[in-house]
Amino acid sequence: MRERDGALVGLSIDDGVARIRLADPRHRNALSKRLSDDLAAAVGAALAQDARAIVLTAAPPVFCAGGSLEGLLDRTTPLADMYAGMTRLADAPVPTIAAVGGAAIGAGVNLPLACDVVIASPDARFDPRFLDVAIHPGGGHLWRLARRVGSQGAAALVLCGDTLTGREAADRGLAWRCVDGPDLEPTALRLARRAAGRSAPLVRRTKATLRDSVALCDASDAARLELRAQQWSVEQPEFPEAVGRIRQRLRDGETTSDSGGSHVD
Repeated sequence: MRERDGALVGLSIDDGVARIRLADPRHRNALSKRLSDDLAAAVGAALAQDARAIVLTAAPPVFCAGGSLEGLLDRTTPLADMYAGMTRLADAPVPTIAAVGGAAIGAGVNLPLACDVVIASPDARFDPRFLDVAIHPGGGHLWRLARRVGSQGAAALVLCGDTLTGREAADRGLAWRCVDGPDLEPTALRLARRAAGRSAPLVRRTKATLRDSVALCDASDAARLELRAQQWSVEQPEFPEAVGRIRQRLRDGETTSDSGGSHVD
């Protein structure tokens, strides 16, 4: 993991997968303006280097302690500027996967919520805690949280101060799955490599369609949205190439058995 000129966020790219690591454990990876700006810069650098998937990790033991208290008290910095990193991550056009192995607190919960997929370890803890420091949630926190755990879950976590462990987060939809600590980053990287190995334009178009479709209320509207994208996909050169590879694999697996079975002609 390489840190760029003393940045608080490390970046490495391997075979199309960018690994971005929050690297300020002395301050529990708190979202200072500097760290947030460094995160935004890391996402931008990854995309500029043609990363096809992004994995977000953090130096232990805390994933992210939330907004820097000093930064929140500094009224010279607009609140919106504190969310630069999260916003850049949320807007990334490639698949993003958060590997959460420690506590995500307050605005720190925004970072995994900004990702497409969250993998957690049993040691993870999701604790919004905004109201404990007498501040309203920001950065789209309530909207993203309610989409994952429902309005009742968002109320329990934000209004009533409940928390979720990694296993509970996976049970309630905040995380996709919970894996043992040693398997955390390998699992996230495996998913990222699978995404990065697919057609980059198709993955980006599918992610855009997914984002657009969740805002729709009618199945026919969603079908029309997908049809346009599907029509585009079959006109790309990757489509006949992929079909050709499938046909070849089926031919290689053919037997002389007359027992039947499906195949692609």
